[in-house]
Amino acid sequence: MSPPASQRMTSSSLLCYLIPLALAVSRFNSVSSARILGYFPSPVKSHLIVHAALAETLAQAGHDVTVIASVRNVYPHAKYEYIEIDGAAFDPSVLTGMVNNSKPFYRKFDDMMKAISTSTNASITHPRMQRFLSEHGAGAFDLLLLGYFMNDFHLGLAAHFQCPLIVSFMIQPILSVNLLLANPAETAYVPTMLSNLAQPLDFLGRVKNYLFALLEEFSMVRFIRRLQQELYDYNFPPDRYPPLDEVRKNVSLVFVNHHFSQGPIRPNVPNLIEIGGIQIKEKPDPLPADIAKVLDESKDGVIYFSLGTNIQGSHLTEEKTKIMFKVISKLPYKVLWKWGESVRPGQSKNIIYKEWLPQDDILAHPNVKLFITHGGMGSVVEAQYHGVPIVGIPLFGDQPSNMANVERSGFGLSVDYTTLSEESLNNAIQEVLNNPKYTKAVRDFSRLYRDRPMTPRQTVVYWVEYVLRHHGAKHMQSPAVHLNRWQLMSLDVIAFLLVIVGSVVAVFVKICRLLCCRGKKCETIKGTPAAKVKKTQ
Repeated sequence: MSPPASQRMTSSSLLCYLIPLALAVSRFNSVSSARILGYFPSPVKSHLIVHAALAETLAQAGHDVTVIASVRNVYPHAKYEYIEIDGAAFDPSVLTGMVNNSKPFYRKFDDMMKAISTSTNASITHPRMQRFLSEHGAGAFDLLLLGYFMNDFHLGLAAHFQCPLIVSFMIQPILSVNLLLANPAETAYVPTMLSNLAQPLDFLGRVKNYLFALLEEFSMVRFIRRLQQELYDYNFPPDRYPPLDEVRKNVSLVFVNHHFSQGPIRPNVPNLIEIGGIQIKEKPDPLPADIAKVLDESKDGVIYFSLGTNIQGSHLTEEKTKIMFKVISKLPYKVLWKWGESVRPGQSKNIIYKEWLPQDDILAHPNVKLFITHGGMGSVVEAQYHGVPIVGIPLFGDQPSNMANVERSGFGLSVDYTTLSEESLNNAIQEVLNNPKYTKAVRDFSRLYRDRPMTPRQTVVYWVEYVLRHHGAKHMQSPAVHLNRWQLMSLDVIAFLLVIVGSVVAVFVKICRLLCCRGKKCETIKGTPAAKVKKTQ
């Protein structure tokens, strides 16, 4: 039965209600074109791929975006304006040492931090950057988007431009990132990057995790803070800029290239926003004709092999390179091998060497059967998103931790580089290729990873415009940012309460003693003979 005419709403009257509502919503959600500066000083190309994806997303959303970076633009057709600061690259010997030194990562940390500091300082002291800063002062930009790589001193740029600050980070939050927002560490159940542990932590796991957290705190963060303070004082003199500790409190948001489905499960403050997979295209670009031909015609499948954007053949030992070639050349599959050097490990009919390959677009192709990788987070995320199983050869940094998580999740296997042999590499490749459980696990996870209320790009646009609408969104900031270590641990409160309890106990004891002494005197008087009492009187 249809409702009475008085209760029916015509299409025209419905539009009268919906059009004003839609206009109101659009006015609330829209932000006029903002002037945004993306400063990405890391000389690592894989880092720029993530940071520049944010910048391009914002430019596509209609904002006026300028990017300053230390390497060649990874998005040559991007809508943002690009300024390259040359001369801020890593010393090649640093990467060679990181790859071939068998010491744990934390023991190679000092050399890595010095190399990072040297390159990031070179970017801001570069004449082109200094000229840019002299020409653009307070009010030149509405927002600073800073690529973070142990370069806290660059936070001073937000003070220079006097604008809100958003930080972009390439992986899950580590301690130095958490400290920017007072994001809780929760070492009792959240594994640190260095510990390589899985949740839930048993007692020994919690002991190990706690010790690694202390190591990260005292040998890394303390080192970073001391070095960053020196660089900050040099580049942002105290007579013109606020102290670094105050500038750190100006961080409105941190974007991390991570998603909770990857683990570990942990609490986050409201202004830590996960945008895992931001660098992955929602629709792959067309492949170069020669690569597309190989992939399309290889019905049995293709293996893709890349050790990332930074590692070149010259960083590997000749012995390890020969091992890789011998194993790869014997496989009954076409292999696309990203190899950036002119001297190749060898020639084989099944191997196609390329100086550069569009990794995201290749992994999206249905004929890719396996991805052999160094285990960088960007590579792992792209394989997970596209449902491609992995064999990892982790080299340094977060790579061992990433591959440990890949193994635990059943997405692939990891092979130790320092003990790499033909047998260990071949066994891992054959196991992942021939056991369907790895492909099934990663494809199941791919569906889980993609299932979100907003895509990473939509998330970036929303939260950036939220910060702009609310002038820095200080209401999202944790109050813990303004507390020191002793206050966060409530040691001052505990000390205060102990003083009160101690004072009360001391007063009580004093009263008891006085009462006891007075009682003893009365008993003594009562027990004294009368003659003696009279004599005493």
